[in-house]
Amino acid sequence: MKQQTAQGRWEQLTQRPLLALAVAFAVAYAVPIVDNSAGHRLTYACTVVEWVVWATFATDYVVRVGLARRRKEFVRTHWMDLCAVVLPILQPLRLLRMVSTLILVGRRARMASQIQLTTYVAGAVVGLLMFGSLAVLSAERDSPDGNIRTLGDALWWSFTTMTTVGYGDHAPTTGLGRMVAVGLMLSGIALLGVITANIAAWFIARFEKDDVEERRQTEAIEALTAEVRALRAEVAELREVSGRT
Repeated sequence: MKQQTAQGRWEQLTQRPLLALAVAFAVAYAVPIVDNSAGHRLTYACTVVEWVVWATFATDYVVRVGLARRRKEFVRTHWMDLCAVVLPILQPLRLLRMVSTLILVGRRARMASQIQLTTYVAGAVVGLLMFGSLAVLSAERDSPDGNIRTLGDALWWSFTTMTTVGYGDHAPTTGLGRMVAVGLMLSGIALLGVITANIAAWFIARFEKDDVEERRQTEAIEALTAEVRALRAEVAELREVSGRT
């Protein structure tokens, strides 16, 4: 059995706690947007939670670099993780912290098996739908020319955007809202493509399994038929011998 590396053990140990922190981040990100009348203390507490979650993911990245056998190669092959860690420092926007958290959670989910990966991707689609709705609502709600005023409008817009339907009844008008739209379009197409590919792979594997089972049954029937023919030939030969005697 192949021995697991220290980096692999660390990633396996911290995967679920980091996912739980990502859920906490989602709640902290959503509360001030959904509750427009949230007080200063609640908003401040949510901001602290967001930064704590980001700092935890940043610490996780540093630890993984330290445990990697080839650190330069790790940084080179995990450049997206590094960008997600550095991005919120360059410009402390809540949207950037959201994007970085989604990237880091997605990168960690790659360790899972195919079934778990499908579950994670499906969860990522739902999470992306919610985050996209909250982000565009935060950007468009106070825009004079905007028509995305409620969470329901934002959810409807995100759903039609991710599925590439785009009815056009709701659309972002601000620069930040349009950036969110571009990110939602690209990531939505990618995630839905992954789900479609996994479903297709499952059906193909199922059909191959059924085909193998059918071949085994056919071979067993052919072998049994051959044995019956041989047995009949022996019985006929015995009858012929006994008839002569």
